[in-house]
Amino acid sequence: MKNVLVTGGGGFVGTTLVRQLLAKDCTVVVAGRHDYGHINKLGARCLVGNIADKEFTDKICSDVDTVFHTAAKAGIWGDWQEYKSTNIDGTHNIVASCKKNKVPRLIYTSTPSVVFDRKDIEAGDEALSYTDRFLCNYSKSKVAAEKQILSSNDSNLRTCAIRPHLIWGPGDPHLIPRLIKRGKEGILKIVGSGSNLVDITYVDNVAHAHILAAESLCRSGNSAGQAYFIGQEQPVRLWLWINQLFKDLGIPQLTKKVPFGIAYLAGGVLEMYHRMLGKSKEPAMTRFLALQLARSHYFSHEKAKRDLGYQPIISLEEGKERLLASMK
Repeated sequence: MKNVLVTGGGGFVGTTLVRQLLAKDCTVVVAGRHDYGHINKLGARCLVGNIADKEFTDKICSDVDTVFHTAAKAGIWGDWQEYKSTNIDGTHNIVASCKKNKVPRLIYTSTPSVVFDRKDIEAGDEALSYTDRFLCNYSKSKVAAEKQILSSNDSNLRTCAIRPHLIWGPGDPHLIPRLIKRGKEGILKIVGSGSNLVDITYVDNVAHAHILAAESLCRSGNSAGQAYFIGQEQPVRLWLWINQLFKDLGIPQLTKKVPFGIAYLAGGVLEMYHRMLGKSKEPAMTRFLALQLARSHYFSHEKAKRDLGYQPIISLEEGKERLLASMK
């Protein structure tokens, strides 16, 4: 692994992955919709374009030996065609261009949402089936994309999917800022009993797992065609973890609760209202979000440990210290 392409390399996970690859003396090209100044400063090269454009993916997949496909439209609200264009059509193009250019390795950034079936998941493993009961276009598109990646595995192109859960850390543009904003505004409430356990994954651990997967594909290839759940040393009690973070940040503790059934019903009503009015802004609550906030969803990482040698390189405690330091 020497000449590497990272799609979506200007994003949260992508940037961390680029840093770690450069530290391993890899030559890194980043493909994205913008020319990222911070990526250029790190020492990688940016190519600007859209992965939904096959000519662009043919270009970026030339002269590389490994592709990390982290680019995706994220979020739990939005038009299906936008998700399809990036997450499904874009992934199809990446796979086709890898094969055309004889790229030997492709590692995909997936999500545990591909198996989330509205029920509690406690120490679930990779034997869990893909869900077919979708409450958001993100998970629907990611199922289709992961299936493309893994079914494309063969002797010429080895593929692998990494499924990190609730990624956080300094520079996080999604999870932590949303929690803090709602906490400061006093509109965040505990959904359900507040006892649910979830996996969270510090961003450096996510990048580390991707590199371990690539190195495995370089060697024995026993990870070829496989998907892997990764996370921290252990799941956290979601609402206790949020309250501890709020305490460190001087944000009032969460004490008010809303029953799951009410939150789920409110999410359904708000979704219908937003669709009727054609609103592009995500509702304050959705059915998918209510489930994520109330249900337990954590996974066994034994397969990643066995096949990839995965262990978190940043602990929960150190990750939190880094996050708080970055905010100061």
